[in-house]
Amino acid sequence: MSKKRKIFIAGLVIMLVLSMFSGCANKNEKAQSNKEPKQKSIILATTTSTENSGLLADILPDFTEKTGIDVKVVAVGTGKALAMGRDGEADVLLVHAKASEEEFVNEGHGTERFDVMYNDFVLVGSKDDKANLKELSPNDIFRALSIIKENECKFITRGDDSGTHKKELSYWKSNDITPEGDWYISTGQGMGATLNVANESLGYTLTDRATYLSMKENLDLEIIVEGDEKLFNQYGVIPVNPDKNNKINAEGAKKFVEWILSEETQKLISEFGVDKFGQNLFNPNANK
Repeated sequence: MSKKRKIFIAGLVIMLVLSMFSGCANKNEKAQSNKEPKQKSIILATTTSTENSGLLADILPDFTEKTGIDVKVVAVGTGKALAMGRDGEADVLLVHAKASEEEFVNEGHGTERFDVMYNDFVLVGSKDDKANLKELSPNDIFRALSIIKENECKFITRGDDSGTHKKELSYWKSNDITPEGDWYISTGQGMGATLNVANESLGYTLTDRATYLSMKENLDLEIIVEGDEKLFNQYGVIPVNPDKNNKINAEGAKKFVEWILSEETQKLISEFGVDKFGQNLFNPNANK
């Protein structure tokens, strides 16, 4: 074999080896690229109340600082959040409709459910309180709704299958009332938008206390009914079953659950709202 031919063959071998290494490097880079989004972000499907109240904006930076994971918040009604979980479009849920949440887990859509915190619902209305509920039924939500129905006073419902909407419907049902007619107005929107409609129409609506207090300065609405034990509002966190698809960030969801149930985060939740409103807006009650 000539010297030139040997050099030519050696050159081909070197090029082949380099291309193999290059191919492996590209594959590793692609694999790493595919992993990085999962490691660096999670999708949290949650209720509008956790966002409208300002809670998430207040506490989520702590999670990102401690884990390096960004949280992409999708604030919708609880029904929509659960649907996102069923469709594998979220990594973890923070919602407030316990019966529906337990059904979600029992059906295999979520791995486990944990209590996180609670607040309460209140019935709010215009200052003139047309149904005179402050005097007739300040602490009884069932009687208040009966009076509203009897007088056909405007009631603004979210009508969006959210946790708040589910709870409201359960009150009407337990009271043997079917809410319908011109007095019963559905917005199909979140809590903030629904409060604004109630404000403009001088109607009543059911809201979580946290969202109401966070918007109170811009509303002419007052708390009309509160303190009834039936107005208790529990929130739960659920990691979505990672078997649904390969895009679910199970590791990130697990870290989020561990974080939100931790003593440090529970303390952050207990302190939220105290400076501005003189009271905490959510009461942590995680039981790991």
